[in-house]
Amino acid sequence: MPIRVVSFDMEGTLVDHAYSKQIWEGDIPALYAEAHGLPLEEARKKVLTEYAEVGEGQPEWYDVGYWWKRLGLPHYWRDLPKRRKAECNVYPDVPSALARLGKRYPLIVCSNTIREFLKIQLECIDYPFSKVFSAPTDFRAVKKAPDFYQRVCEILEIEPTELAHVGDHAEFDYRAPKQLGVKAFHLDRSGELNGEDVVHDLSEFAGRLL
Repeated sequence: MPIRVVSFDMEGTLVDHAYSKQIWEGDIPALYAEAHGLPLEEARKKVLTEYAEVGEGQPEWYDVGYWWKRLGLPHYWRDLPKRRKAECNVYPDVPSALARLGKRYPLIVCSNTIREFLKIQLECIDYPFSKVFSAPTDFRAVKKAPDFYQRVCEILEIEPTELAHVGDHAEFDYRAPKQLGVKAFHLDRSGELNGEDVVHDLSEFAGRLL
């Protein structure tokens, strides 16, 4: 079947990791140090250890509200995503790739990022995506299994083979959707990988679909 919808991961695909990294590895450890009277580096090691205990395969790993409670942080967190908007960096190939593909396909976002972060990142990209899906916020899930992409296809009322998806995570953005029949591409911006379904930037991805 021909492709009817094109899907993008967010972090590592449309924007780099600086925004989330500042919050997860900078702001949260700093608040933890303040709350528990610890030196910053000791607090950072403790917080990173806590993250690792949960792991990126669990939806809680992406949920700032969960970590606020678990770590006993002192301030309400919902203004934090907006305050760090300046750290949001859009990859230079994104605007032209979206413009090219958007002339032919509806474009959507399928991400493991919570919706509060996505809102800021979408403002930085400034493109009218048809739909935006946050796996942890919308489904209390992670993109590690084909089930997530099945639910997306059902909402869009398309077959998995009619969806193309690109992202930088080999498991979440390539192998999981590929198992379902999605036309999935693994984005490797480092240029180290090669293969039939590997692309090195979004210009190359657009060229594969147009």
